[in-house]
Amino acid sequence: MGIKKSISRSWHKLSSLGVFEKTSIILAPWCWGMAFVLLCTGIYWGLFIAPADYQQKDVFRIIYTHVPAAIMSMGIYVSMALSAIVGFVWKIKLGFYYCRAMAILGAGFTALALFTGAVWGKPMWGTYWSWEDARLLSELLLLFIYLGYIGLMNAIEQEHLADKIGAILLMVGIVNIPIIHYSVVWWTSLHQGATILKFGKPSITMDMLIPLLICIAGFFFFTVAYALTATRAKIIEAKNQRILLKQLNSQ
Repeated sequence: MGIKKSISRSWHKLSSLGVFEKTSIILAPWCWGMAFVLLCTGIYWGLFIAPADYQQKDVFRIIYTHVPAAIMSMGIYVSMALSAIVGFVWKIKLGFYYCRAMAILGAGFTALALFTGAVWGKPMWGTYWSWEDARLLSELLLLFIYLGYIGLMNAIEQEHLADKIGAILLMVGIVNIPIIHYSVVWWTSLHQGATILKFGKPSITMDMLIPLLICIAGFFFFTVAYALTATRAKIIEAKNQRILLKQLNSQ
């Protein structure tokens, strides 16, 4: 019982809004700096140093934006769904603040993945879009879930109720993530199979893979930096609203 209580205290301490604010102030600048260095390095390497693909020529270079955006669009959603569970089950407000903060970035990365995919698809597949492609449709559904969550947060005035309903939406929508990832395996798709996230050797040469991995790392650090900064902003906003409400009630 003593160990269980100790773990519970440590968990709630780590999820404390005050601890998060202090941590974000320290870590956010470093993450922003890492993101800047990695993105500049990866994009420059991918655009100007990496060799052209023997089939796709220079068109393939869009992967240095498309692939990281697609990965982050799913990764952010998974993190939001897990945070929603933390908020919903353990009543930890930090989980809800994180979800509210990350929804716009998740939607932005999803839209970027769809846009760059369409630009890439035209010269490769002969079309910008196909309603028969499962990956395109499931990624579009992910964008709609993000937008639906944002719409709910704005439409419901009671913050507590909005967070609960939004958490349910996020938890239900998690089933779409494995569909996106395995859609090229389960159904006929214009997309190629897994290139990096697969068993065995990646289906891409090292001189193309290294800048791609650097770009993915850059997008990751950008996401972490944004999460720390935006979540802290949500916490401060909520504090200010409570102070204003107390002042209005005291008048």
